[in-house]
Amino acid sequence: MGDWLVQRTDTEWVLSLYIQPNAKKTEFCGLHGGAMKVRLAAPPVDGKANSALLFFIARFCGVGRNRVELISGETSRSKRVALREPGAEALRRLQVLPG
Repeated sequence: MGDWLVQRTDTEWVLSLYIQPNAKKTEFCGLHGGAMKVRLAAPPVDGKANSALLFFIARFCGVGRNRVELISGETSRSKRVALREPGAEALRRLQVLPG
């Protein structure tokens, strides 16, 4: 796994992400420095981009939204997201991302 995905505890992983809001579609699109770049179709106003990001990560990983939390970067393009108890399938999906 890349530097962007780090195991923090036995049951929690942290994703380092770089966000591009107002994109045509929401998708992972490769590495940006040491972070995984995510294009978001949501605008960066009133927390809409953050909510869309967390929903996208949860859906992509196949976990409940309550297991995904923004831990830093609320108003920044550089964000850190905690993924709790992701399971083997979620980690496999993250491992095959471009970059």
